[in-house]
Amino acid sequence: MRYQISGKQIDVGEALQTHVKTELGEVVGKYAQRPTDAMVIFSRSAHEYVCEATVHLSTGLNASAKATATEIYAAFDKCRDKMDKQLRRYKRRLKDHHRARARPVEYAEVPSYILAGESAEAEPESLQPVIIAETETRVPELSAGEAVMQMELAGSPVLVFRNERHGGLNVVYRREDGNVGWIDPVQGG
Repeated sequence: MRYQISGKQIDVGEALQTHVKTELGEVVGKYAQRPTDAMVIFSRSAHEYVCEATVHLSTGLNASAKATATEIYAAFDKCRDKMDKQLRRYKRRLKDHHRARARPVEYAEVPSYILAGESAEAEPESLQPVIIAETETRVPELSAGEAVMQMELAGSPVLVFRNERHGGLNVVYRREDGNVGWIDPVQGG
């Protein structure tokens, strides 16, 4: 597994990098057959250290975790424990999807925009939003079940994906009542 360990305005020493590789490799190795790479980023937020980890699995899915603590090693250990819990929870489903999938998850590169938020007091001059950033994002081709699992593994409130059954764009999202919503325009049309 390839590791990318970095710090935002923090010097990440050799001892911490070795600790991360050993501990994260052990956790991921228990649950995923062939993880491809891991990205761990350390940063500071006031008096606390923040650790964010993302592991790309051979199935094409990503697992993400984030934790904070007053010490950098403790922040990583909390993050590792969250990753362990997520992967343990989805172990059977990860392995089942990996066996059933004949080829890895395919991604399409699509434009992604960040729009400027309007203040509640000010009346907007026009209904056109102000684009403050334009990037590309990857949209995976998944089944609905895999999309829900990917959304939960990544800790994201919403996931846009291309449905592998019919190729149309779909959305899964976490509802306020705790359930998951699925928007499938092809089925509703």
